[in-house]
Amino acid sequence: MKCCNRYLLFIALFFSAAIQAAPVSDIAHTVHNLSASGPGTVTATTESQICVFCHTPHDADQVPAAPLWNRALSGSTYTPYSSASMDAVGLNQPGGSSKLCLSCHDGTLALGAVNVLDGQSNVNIAMSGTSTTGGMPPGSGIQTGFTRDLGTNLTNDHPVSFPYDSTLASADGELRDPALVSHIGNRVAGQSSPLVPLENGELQCVSCHDPHIRDSNSAVNIKFLRLNRFQISSPLGGNFDRNNDIICLACHDKLGQAWAMSAHADQTVADEIYSSTAATQRDFPANIQVWEAGCLNCHDTHTVQGSRRLLREGTDSLATPKSGGNSAIEETCYQCHSSDGSVLLGQGGAGFPVPDIKTDFISIRRMPITNNDQPAGTEVHDITDADFSETTLLLGKGNPQNRHVECTDCHNPHRLMKNQLFNGSAGSSVGTHQHDSTVQHSNIASGVLRGSRGVEPVYGSSAWGSLPSNYIVKQGDGGLGASTTVSSAHVTREYQVCLKCHSDYAYDIPPTLGDAGGGTPSGTNGLLQYTNQAMEFQAPTSDLGEPGGNHRGWHPVLGPTGRTAAIRGTSPAVFLSPFSDGSGTNIGVQTMYCSDCHGSATANGTSEPSGGPDGAPWGPHGSTKDFILKGDWNKGTGTGQQDDLCFKCHNYNDYANPNNSAPNASGFRGASSGGGGMGGGGMCGLSFRSTNLHIGHARKIGSMHCSWCHAAVPHGWKNKALLVDISQEGGRAPYSSAPYYMQAMLGGGGAVNWKSSGNWTSSDCGGVRWMGMSCRNPP
Repeated sequence: MKCCNRYLLFIALFFSAAIQAAPVSDIAHTVHNLSASGPGTVTATTESQICVFCHTPHDADQVPAAPLWNRALSGSTYTPYSSASMDAVGLNQPGGSSKLCLSCHDGTLALGAVNVLDGQSNVNIAMSGTSTTGGMPPGSGIQTGFTRDLGTNLTNDHPVSFPYDSTLASADGELRDPALVSHIGNRVAGQSSPLVPLENGELQCVSCHDPHIRDSNSAVNIKFLRLNRFQISSPLGGNFDRNNDIICLACHDKLGQAWAMSAHADQTVADEIYSSTAATQRDFPANIQVWEAGCLNCHDTHTVQGSRRLLREGTDSLATPKSGGNSAIEETCYQCHSSDGSVLLGQGGAGFPVPDIKTDFISIRRMPITNNDQPAGTEVHDITDADFSETTLLLGKGNPQNRHVECTDCHNPHRLMKNQLFNGSAGSSVGTHQHDSTVQHSNIASGVLRGSRGVEPVYGSSAWGSLPSNYIVKQGDGGLGASTTVSSAHVTREYQVCLKCHSDYAYDIPPTLGDAGGGTPSGTNGLLQYTNQAMEFQAPTSDLGEPGGNHRGWHPVLGPTGRTAAIRGTSPAVFLSPFSDGSGTNIGVQTMYCSDCHGSATANGTSEPSGGPDGAPWGPHGSTKDFILKGDWNKGTGTGQQDDLCFKCHNYNDYANPNNSAPNASGFRGASSGGGGMGGGGMCGLSFRSTNLHIGHARKIGSMHCSWCHAAVPHGWKNKALLVDISQEGGRAPYSSAPYYMQAMLGGGGAVNWKSSGNWTSSDCGGVRWMGMSCRNPP
C-alpha cells in the first residue's frame, strides 16, 4: 500500500512526531498513581498519598532489591516461561525486583494492602476498580493478552530473573553481548544507569520498565518502557539506536540487517495502517503503520495464555480477543494475512497488498496447519534456535503422527523479504519470483524463503528407485547479495524447503493419503500412499538431453532436463509463458518451482495466481483441487479438460485439442517420410505425422488423455519423457497400478522402442496391430 496522497502523508508525519516524544518521570499522571487523584480506572476511594502503595520512609520491609518497600511479597509458586529455542539457564522462580512487580501483577494480593500507613500496620486501603478480591482487575480477561493480571502462570510472559551474559548471547546467536555493548549492564554507583539495567547480571522487569515514567505525549502509551515502544525510523541493523529503534532491538539484534530488510520491518513495504479498533485494543497510537509497530505486530511480552514464544493472539481460542486455548502459530499470522482479520485498513479489499494466506488454508484441500487437522491434535513442531531448526523426529521421522505444518516450517518472519530473489539482488520488490518469459525461469528461492531451513539431497546412484544417500541441511542467512549456488550453506532453492518434509529426510515410510484433516482422500487416482519426491526429482547428468535409447525423465525442479528445443525439434509455442519464449532458448535449460504446480487453483492456461506477483499468494497452502494442485489431475486430464494442471504450462491446443488444424511441432512426431508407421502413413493413418502426433492421435481417436502414455505422478520417472510402458509391468491395457499407472495404454501390445524425438513409428509403441485396435476402442 503506497501512501501517496497528501492526507496519508500528513498522518504519517504527525504520528512519527508523536511517537518520538520523550519519557518523563511523573508517576502522578500514570496508572501507577493508585491514590484518589490517579488518572486510571483503579484508584483509592479517599487515600491521597501516591507513593504509599509501594513505598514507606519508615518500617519498610527488608527485601533485597526493594527500595523502602511497603507491600508483602506473594508467596505463590510460579510456572516460568519455557521454550525449546530459549538458551537462558537458571530460569526458575522470579526473583530480585521482579518479585516487587508481581506483588501487584500476579493478582494474588489486594492492591490496597500495605504494610504501613500513617503509623498503622497492615492496612487495607479502600479501592475502586479492582477485581472482586481487591487485586489487579482482569481487563479483557485473565487468560487474554489484554490484562495486567499476569497470574502465577508466566509461560505467556517474557522471562525474567535469568543471567544475561556473553555465554547466553553466544548460544542464542541473535542477542547482543552485554560485554561488548555499553547500553546493557549492571548499575554502578556514581555512574549513569545503562539503557537496559541488569540486577547482578540478571534481566528483571525493571530492565525494560520504569514504573514512574510516562510519555510527554499523553496520547502515547509507552507501558512504562525505558526506551522506544515503537520504531521511530526504518531500522538500519547494526548497533542499537536508542533514538530510533524499538526497545526489543536493544537486546535482540535479529541478525541486524536481515531484520531491517524484512517485509515486516522495511518502511517501503510494511506501510499498511492499523485500523482504529485494532490500534485501540493494542494500546497503539492512531494510524500506526506496521513497520512502526515492529516486533509488536507479532509478539506481546504479556500475551494470551497458551501461546508460544510470546506470539500475539497465537492460540486456537475462538474468543475475541483470544482467551486461553492451545498454541496455534498461524493465528498470529492471520491477524494480517487474512481477509477477515480486521487489523489493517483495507484488509480483505481488492488490491490489498498483504497476501491472504488464511483463505488458502481453509480450502477443501489444505496443509494440516490447525490443531483440528493435525494427526496429533496439537502443534508438535518446535524450533530450537534462530534458524528455526527442528529435529527429524518432530517432522515425522520415527513418528508419523508428528507430521503437520506450521508457517515457520517454510518461512522465517524475521528474515523474509519482498523481493524476487532471496538475496535481495532482484530489481523488483514483489511478492514472489519472476514469472514471465522475459527471463529464463529458474528454481532460485524468492525473498519469502530468505533465511528459512531446508535440505539438499545427495545421491549415491542414478538408478530409478534409489533414495538419496544423505541430506545436507541448509540454514542460516547469507545476507544481501548472498551466493545462489546450490552448494551454499543457506537455502537457495524452493525445493530445499519442500524436501525437508516431502522426502525420507522427514519420514521412514511415505505418508498415506487422508492421514490429516484437509488432505486428499485415500484412493484418489488410485493412490493410497504418497511418493518420495527427492527420489523422483533426481536429475542425473548422465540422462541430460537425448543420450540415446531410454533414460530417466523429470520435471526440471532440481535441475534442467537438457532437452532443448533444438534436440526436441519442438516449437516454443507448445509451452505457455513463462516457459515459452520466442526463440525457444530457455527450453531445456530452465528450471521450475514446486509451487508452479502446487498452490491455489489458477485461471485457465496459467500457473500464476490472480493478481500477478503481488496478488493471490503463491505456495502450497491450500487449493480447491486434490493434492493442492493449481488444476485438476485425474484420468480424464486431456481432451475436454482444458483447465487441468498440465495445461497451465503445456499448450492445450498442441497436446489435446482434436479441433486444432494447425498444431505446432512437438517432440512426439515421426520422420517426415518413409516407413509404414506413424511417420510414413501406415495403417494408423494419423494426421500431422511429421509435426505433432499428440494432435494426430486426438484427431484420430477423438480425444487424448495424458495418463494413457505418461506417468500418473509426473514428478520424475524411470522412462524418458515420463512415458509409461506397461509391458515392463506385465500389465494389460488399460492398466492402472498406483502410483504411476492410471489407465495407461502405452506398451500394451509389447515393449516400447525408445526412439528420439522425431523418429517415432507405430511399431515403437507396442505394435501396429495393437495400436490400431486401441485407437478404435480407447478407455
